[in-house]
Amino acid sequence: MEYILSLDQGTTSSRAVVFDHSGQAVAIAQREFAQHFPRPGWVEHDAREIWQTQLAVMQDVMAQAGIGAAQLRAMGITNQRETTVLWDRRTGEPVAPAIVWQDRRTVAYCETLRAAGHAGAIARKTGLVLDAYFSGTKLAWLLDHVPGVRARAERGELAFGTVDSWLVWQLTGGRVHATDASNASRTLLFNLKTGGWDNDLLALLNIPASVLPQVLPSCGIVAETEPYLLGQAVPIAGWAGDQQAALFGQACFEPGMAKNTYGTGCFMLMNTGDRPVASRHQLLSTVAWRGPVNAARPMAYALEGSVFMAGATVQWLRDGLQIIQSAPEVEALAASVPDTGDVFLVPAFAGLGAPDWDGQARGTLVGMTRGTRCAHIARAALEAIALQTADVFSAMAADSGLALTELRVDGGASRNDLLMQIQANVLGVSVVRSRVTETTALGAAYLAGLATGYWADAQEISTQWQEDRRFEPEWGDEQRQQMTQRWREAVARSRAWAKD
Repeated sequence: MEYILSLDQGTTSSRAVVFDHSGQAVAIAQREFAQHFPRPGWVEHDAREIWQTQLAVMQDVMAQAGIGAAQLRAMGITNQRETTVLWDRRTGEPVAPAIVWQDRRTVAYCETLRAAGHAGAIARKTGLVLDAYFSGTKLAWLLDHVPGVRARAERGELAFGTVDSWLVWQLTGGRVHATDASNASRTLLFNLKTGGWDNDLLALLNIPASVLPQVLPSCGIVAETEPYLLGQAVPIAGWAGDQQAALFGQACFEPGMAKNTYGTGCFMLMNTGDRPVASRHQLLSTVAWRGPVNAARPMAYALEGSVFMAGATVQWLRDGLQIIQSAPEVEALAASVPDTGDVFLVPAFAGLGAPDWDGQARGTLVGMTRGTRCAHIARAALEAIALQTADVFSAMAADSGLALTELRVDGGASRNDLLMQIQANVLGVSVVRSRVTETTALGAAYLAGLATGYWADAQEISTQWQEDRRFEPEWGDEQRQQMTQRWREAVARSRAWAKD
């Protein structure tokens, strides 16, 4: 038998999954790595640790599956997006810590660009909101604040990449410096209409083109791995940013199909077909994937709404407040009370994402009384995840003009039945959990498998998608509207709090 190996490099852990031809996970390996918070609002990773943990789980999962590299048809890669790595081309060593997508250090720079009138042009070219979330201003910060780095970059000595580029560089021994179109579209440097790097944006952010990776299709053979890593070379044949990969893994191949992934953040994407849709509600237009997936649509686009704190909110309950010992405990604790007692948690620890986009918002807990207990806060945390998603869902329906009748869900927190029921209640539509919750890794595997003939076409993949459970709304319109109105009042109290 042959298999596909999928590398799933996330914000808090590196994972590897071996999939068989039916799209089922044969083996999974995972290792967490350190999160660094050197200043308020700053979030960093050690890029070397990202590679070391990814290499370790790649080798672990092969041993678990009991297979050798000769049984791998191909490898797919999916990754945390926007996280910015800058490294030395000769040594392969990072010149600074990786700046994580959650990092807010460039908020003031974004405000300066906005005040100078650049936000509109950036949105028209990139489909993105001018925000510290994206890679471009992070790269500019590294060039301006790490001693000697700008001069080295201008001499062509340094390479920039998001985590996909970093992994491919390592996997190929530095032979390949590239990214795929879905990751490129998250940098503030990529023009959605031309499908390439934009010289005007590079000039605006003062970024030398010499640091940029080559932009390649999401589906197609990129390179082969160094033979010593797994015993023999393996083709790298599919890659995409984690949320685009999840859209693919959920078989959302037709315009109007949408999914939501509950990971560290919460990310809703809707396929908009072969054209980008300009958002009127501060959603993002992004590349979904590029490559020979659909001959009629070689480039597929998506609308996206990003919630910064989803699973990370539960991690905060565990690590910050220490009211649970492990993330799965939150469901039972939250279910021990019938409601929150009018307590609302707005988890704007790193600002607010779509549709508010307030980098100065901060986490807010309102409505507490002497009767408030840990269980109420736990339930408020789950409701916050669902309510943030509902904000994005409403904006997406308004932008697309489509009445979305269901939402396909995946990711670790989608296993929380209480959260999924709350989600259906606040959305007012069916929430459908797929049988395979590893859809991010599966999407990368599908892209790699299509490129190498492991799967024949998108239709074969669509037939493999299976429903695990469907959650139907239990609230009426009046209760839903009251909850939404109260939530928006709480959000208003979190706005514009930080003054740095």
